[in-house]
Amino acid sequence: MDTFEGFIRRVIKSFNSAGIDYMFTGALAASYYGTPRTTMDANVMIRILSADKPWRKLVSTLKEAGLQVEEHKIDAAFESDFRIATFRDNRSPFTLDTILSTEKLEKRPGTILGLSTFYQTPEELILAKLRMIRATVPRQRASKDEEDVKGILRFTKVNVNVLRKEASRNNTLSVLTDMLKETKG
Repeated sequence: MDTFEGFIRRVIKSFNSAGIDYMFTGALAASYYGTPRTTMDANVMIRILSADKPWRKLVSTLKEAGLQVEEHKIDAAFESDFRIATFRDNRSPFTLDTILSTEKLEKRPGTILGLSTFYQTPEELILAKLRMIRATVPRQRASKDEEDVKGILRFTKVNVNVLRKEASRNNTLSVLTDMLKETKG
């Protein structure tokens, strides 16, 4: 049985070797920018160019990383509104949640376990978590997302003006404002 570190190493090495356009998001990105926390999965956004249907390259890369790949999951994810497919690791209890995107990825280079990788920008990560917090009912169930946002605000320099502007558009400004107040002290 492999460790989480081994799982992440395999994913990064396979994606980098294949030239996949990707970035980590979710708990791994929140841990990178803010306060580390445990997770049983890794969330990765992958850019898919819709014109060239690159399933074979993605499938072979996921398999090389040691994941159980069912190609129909990729087709179904790409055709759905959510564009998310989950793949189980063959060597550990962990999963890789893949979010397929046709848009340019807003990412920053970084490292994990001594390997070069990419992370969603802290601003985009905060905005995504604010939308999740707003949508979570009851609100108490959003505590991990709230702690992630507070950790990022405490430990990473972010463009607060951009956050306020986008949060206003997303109807999450009041949540952001409360968190900014809490992290000032």
